Amino acid sequence: MLDNYLIIHKSILPEYYEKVVAARRLLEEGRVREVSQAVKDVGISRSTYYKYKDFILEPSEMAGGRKAVLSVMLSHEPGVLSAVLGHISEQGASVLTITQSLPIRGKASVTVTLDISGMSGPLTGLMSALSETPGAENPRLVAVE
Repeated sequence: MLDNYLIIHKSILPEYYEKVVAARRLLEEGRVREVSQAVKDVGISRSTYYKYKDFILEPSEMAGGRKAVLSVMLSHEPGVLSAVLGHISEQGASVLTITQSLPIRGKASVTVTLDISGMSGPLTGLMSALSETPGAENPRLVAVE
């Protein structure tokens, strides 16, 4: 399902990978409001954080491959969100939550939490379909549980 990922024990990785995860956790939990404070608290540079933040995923305590969180930037045009939801449905995933920002300069950020237990194919297939959807830009996998 996750062809582009490896599971690697953190003891063999550089320390800053774990610090990137710690900084992201500080931000997600609301303990700090700004990236600059989070990276200062964990002891890494902003550039290190931004370079790796989208590529390091932390396994959840309830690992099992049942939920995924996706983020995508959508053009503020009729039918774009519907097309994204159609691809999700075609792949056999179910939407658990949708959070959409107000459109700014014709774009809106959308975060979708999915139940992927019923998917007919790999998650990479859904990501590919989303990247080819007109009006949908930069789809990325945020987390998998």
